[in-house]
Amino acid sequence: MMHIRGTKAGIGALLVAAMMLGGCVVTARPAYGVVTVAPPAPQVEVIGAPPVAGYVWFGGYWNWVGGRHVWVAGHWGAGRPGYHWVAHRWVEGRGGYHLEEGHWAR
Repeated sequence: MMHIRGTKAGIGALLVAAMMLGGCVVTARPAYGVVTVAPPAPQVEVIGAPPVAGYVWFGGYWNWVGGRHVWVAGHWGAGRPGYHWVAHRWVEGRGGYHLEEGHWAR
């Protein structure tokens, strides 16, 4: 049995394990809470055809990093049968803007 010591090592191991799961999109929970700066308009992305049958498009979105909005580009990934992808979106309210993370829904 392997023991991991230290917070950074433990988080790193969890992120690597999460990235290895097929068909999953992994995002970290935002630590910033409320953002008072509205996100810019979405960037135009050229989607094209899926590279593999059964892949779905995970659209790009604005994330909040280092005190500013940073574009996270969209990408193709494995679909999840019986589900559809609900994209990330910013919602205004409660004193600012809040990022609702993308997720799978039935």
